[in-house]
Amino acid sequence: MWRQLSAATGEAQAESLSDLFFGLGALSVTLQDEGDQPLFEPKPGETPLWRNTRVIALFEEDADLSQVRSALLDGYDDGSLGDWREEEIQDQAWERAWLAHFRPMQFGRRLWVVPTGFELPKQQDAVCVNLDPGLAFGTGTHPTTALCLEWLDGQSLEGKLVIDYGCGSGILAVAALLLGAGQAIATDIDPQALTATLDNARKNGVEGRVDCCLPHRMPTVQTDILLANILANPLIELAGQLAGHVRPGGSVVLSGILQGQVGDVMRAYEPYMVMEEPVFLEDWTRLVGMRRNG
Repeated sequence: MWRQLSAATGEAQAESLSDLFFGLGALSVTLQDEGDQPLFEPKPGETPLWRNTRVIALFEEDADLSQVRSALLDGYDDGSLGDWREEEIQDQAWERAWLAHFRPMQFGRRLWVVPTGFELPKQQDAVCVNLDPGLAFGTGTHPTTALCLEWLDGQSLEGKLVIDYGCGSGILAVAALLLGAGQAIATDIDPQALTATLDNARKNGVEGRVDCCLPHRMPTVQTDILLANILANPLIELAGQLAGHVRPGGSVVLSGILQGQVGDVMRAYEPYMVMEEPVFLEDWTRLVGMRRNG
């Protein structure tokens, strides 16, 4: 069993409170939104917090939480901490508990994402990506990933080269390879994402056909398809660079774009691409373009 102590505070105090929790023996600290304030898209290099943030600390079973709370209140005598909560957390298999909320999902006509322990679909021509939640983003549950997977399912990928830019879990690269692509290059600024991508490639038997690298180590190649499921601001800033990786007649598939950002992203890519009409799912958008000649 574990013990959990949390308090609500403002944006300015959240990080210092986290540090104090660790200094008082916390095993982990988590930050959560306390005021239903969405944070859709930080600028590159920024890590914004909510105006009202709940800081949650996990301790060993024998930790004296009253002493921890007293020490924190001594450091914050200005009333900036409030709504204290104490909980007991029972031991459980956390990965299995998370998977209880994760089920096989279908994208398009034949593509499925199937977590460990679930039966494969009975569909004769089903293409199944075996993937569990992990350290990196991307399991197919978010609309931005779903939009990309649905597009991949409708393509003829035989023998093609695919770049998965901002690969997260590697789900798009792995799915493309299972759907017939010949080779994939997966890149991300987060080394954990590259580790997750390699693990998922091995799990699906395609590790020999995927190359993982940090963006500054991307090979100088032109690809048949470039998928970039990131966010609108980086997509706009990288438009020339990403377009340069696509051969004439090849496709760029962009996601992670809110509906109100579509016009700005399309204008950034129109000098290089013939853009198709956007496709929407919930608040999110997929944009597809074909690389112009010359």
